[in-house]
Amino acid sequence: MNKAETELRVRYQETDQMGLAYHANYLTWFEVGRTELMRKIGMPYAEFEKSGLYLPVLKAYCEYKHAVRYDDLLTINTRLEKLENVRLTFYYEIRKEGKLFSSGYTEHAFINEKGRPVVLKKKSPFLWNCLLKALENDKD
Repeated sequence: MNKAETELRVRYQETDQMGLAYHANYLTWFEVGRTELMRKIGMPYAEFEKSGLYLPVLKAYCEYKHAVRYDDLLTINTRLEKLENVRLTFYYEIRKEGKLFSSGYTEHAFINEKGRPVVLKKKSPFLWNCLLKALENDKD
């Protein structure tokens, strides 16, 4: 259950003068996949915020394998890759018709409303256990 598949069609505004998807949009598409995965796990970002927790990006990496163009129908495969006391990592693949077009990851910190790192297990055992369960379900 730590995986989500989200379809997205490339909009004209997401392309550059050459008709290719602008490279920074891939990170936005990663966010779309991540948001849907969190919703699928049963803990949308709003749940984190209600608990006084936030998930800023610490690292972002994207490898571009093939160009994406206007109106391409993409599939964003997202999975929860790693869970640690104060951070978590998501892995992404963007595919078109099954072919891998890009892959990458984002690493996020658990912080409070003051921007200080928090140990999720202590701050919110419920949210920690939901994420842990999702991660373990993938190993079954």
